[in-house]
Amino acid sequence: MEIVNVHEAKTHFSRLLARAHTGEEIIIAKAGEPYAKLVPLSPVKKRSPGIAKGAVTDAFFEPLSEEELQSWER
Repeated sequence: MEIVNVHEAKTHFSRLLARAHTGEEIIIAKAGEPYAKLVPLSPVKKRSPGIAKGAVTDAFFEPLSEEELQSWER
């Protein structure tokens, strides 16, 4: 884990970002004191549109009964 100061981090941000993307953790220091950590994100699951296709019927768009509305307001 490398420690870099803010000025260096601003100057070489793209390089530091690429290193973090490969798994490296980088500490950014301000006035010599650790201030923040640049870390890689875990992979994001890709969403598949249309997974609930057919699950919403026309009844979904009908107004709620007075009784159902009151139960939501409690």
